[in-house]
This record gives sequence, structure tokens and C-alpha cells, in this order.
Amino acid sequence: MYQKSIVHYMTKICIDILFIVGILCCILVPFSSSWLFRYFGIVEAQALFIKIILLASGMTCVYILWQLKVIFKTLMDGNPFIHANVSSLRKIAVACLVIAFIYFLKMIVMPTISTIVIIIIFIVACLLCLTLKDLFKQSIYYKDENDLTV
Repeated sequence: MYQKSIVHYMTKICIDILFIVGILCCILVPFSSSWLFRYFGIVEAQALFIKIILLASGMTCVYILWQLKVIFKTLMDGNPFIHANVSSLRKIAVACLVIAFIYFLKMIVMPTISTIVIIIIFIVACLLCLTLKDLFKQSIYYKDENDLTV
């Protein structure tokens, strides 16, 4: 049937590490931002705005990683085609759209090329998650039909 490979375990470890690092980064933003702002030359008037952007996008990324942990748990259990994963993929898509919106607001105040790239990446990630959500939903339907015929 389903075999777990070393890639699955390595991916799970990477997601767990990124989740912990994301939480630590969100916690450290208020404390480390002053010396980072001096290093990057951000003036004090923009500091609060940048802190809010970093915290909001950081917390949203941690939320995305949490949803990935939920999906990956079902994958490791051997049954990824369940309705909870469809819901998680929809939540990830919404979170990606929130990050794109956060950086759209940043682009209005402080436009940079990297901000435009971030917006495009997260819009594409949103579309990818919505497509995967529909794919999972369809596979659940096929799986349920197959289970009923046996």
C-alpha cells in the first residue's frame, strides 16, 4: 500500500523547523528591529509600519506552516484524501491572499520591486492552493465512490 520514504520524514522535519523559526522570528521582531533598521537605513518614521508588516506577514506565514503540519500529519498517517485537508488548503489559500494584500499595502507606502515579486508569488501560491483544494475534493469524491462499490 503506502510507504513512507526518507523524503517524507525530511519534509516533516523541515516544516517543523520552519514553524519554530517562524515563531521565534515573530517574537524577536519588536526587539531586533531597531538595529536591523539602522543596518538597512530605515528611518524611525517608517519603523512602526515595517514592524506591523513584518509581524502580520510573519504570523500569517506561521499559520500557513501550521496548516501544512496538519496536512502532513494526515499524509504520514496514510490517508491524505480527507475533507480536513481540503479545508486546510482553502485556509492556506486565504492566508496567501492576506499576505499578498499586506504587501500590496506596503507597496503603496514603500514601493520596491521585491514587494511586487512577493505579491505575485503569494497570488500564484493562492491559486495553486485553490487548485490543489479542488483536486483533493475530487479525489475524495472518487475515493468515496470506490469505497461504496466494494
